[in-house]
Amino acid sequence: MLDPLSAKFAALADPTRRAILARLASGEANVNELAAPFAMSLPAVSKHLKVLERAGLISRGREAQWRPCRLEARALQPVDEWIAQYRAQWEARLDRLDAYLKTMAKEKKRGRKRK
Repeated sequence: MLDPLSAKFAALADPTRRAILARLASGEANVNELAAPFAMSLPAVSKHLKVLERAGLISRGREAQWRPCRLEARALQPVDEWIAQYRAQWEARLDRLDAYLKTMAKEKKRGRKRK
């Protein structure tokens, strides 16, 4: 059993599932609509949908024979929060690198003026 964050990352690890989420970002769709761009069977697409649903990234409704799938965007918030920690670290590192490179460029400029 995966913890919720690991389940989300595991679901996002597959390019087909990411493509399904991208499609659902533009609105609800049924399994047939979601399967259309892929060269795979409906049962294979359904398996992908089950992984996304278990991870809480999508929900499925029931309207007569139609079972629309919806993106649950709020479920991505824990992923964003986890990534934000590392984003802040890398931005700080890039800021330090930028400052260092500017210092090096100034020193190089001063060296040319002395010659």
